[in-house]
Amino acid sequence: MSITRLILLTAAILAGESAMAIEQPKFRVVAEYDEYEIREYEPYVVAETRVSGDQRSADNSGFGILAGYIFGKNKARPGVATVQRDGAEKISMTAPVISTSPEDEAGYIYSFVMPSKYTLDTLPEPLDGRVSFREVPARLVAAHRFSGRWQQRRFDKHVAILEEALRDDGVETIGEPMLARYNAPFVPGFMRRNEVMFQVVRLPSPREVELAYEAGEPAR
Repeated sequence: MSITRLILLTAAILAGESAMAIEQPKFRVVAEYDEYEIREYEPYVVAETRVSGDQRSADNSGFGILAGYIFGKNKARPGVATVQRDGAEKISMTAPVISTSPEDEAGYIYSFVMPSKYTLDTLPEPLDGRVSFREVPARLVAAHRFSGRWQQRRFDKHVAILEEALRDDGVETIGEPMLARYNAPFVPGFMRRNEVMFQVVRLPSPREVELAYEAGEPAR
């Protein structure tokens, strides 16, 4: 199956989000602000790949590699009941698709969240050596939601909005911004759900917030 067909198949499944529930990582909202919310995520497992190139070419490569894995470029573990004739296991699509550009590396890292029924030990083995697995530990995340098509300038704009809001509120983060995408490429831009995320390492204490409010300044 070609990369183009794999991407279209992935897109078709994501487009069905309105008709059926697509599994997402579990979290609870611990705080809400004007521009973002703070979420406490439970651990989850991702399949990921590292690709080079500009955003558009990296998108095509990253989606294609990971879509290939979940749609059959894998070898099922012994004892799995849903094995296809070729010995592969079809894995359900989830959301969001997460991408980030590490500061110390060229290119992008793309991640598909794996269904919660899987662990690192039970996921089918990838036939493509570019696919690897990682468990994302429980963590706090600041998420800023926006709509529109996936363009670098739009992403950069909303990263700046979130960074300023977090700085003003005294929220400390670590790592590079993450782009989370929940919809298929052919969904109209105004209907798309996109998010910029940062991992949070510290929230201001209630006393810091109180003192900042009294002083008329953001909490630091």
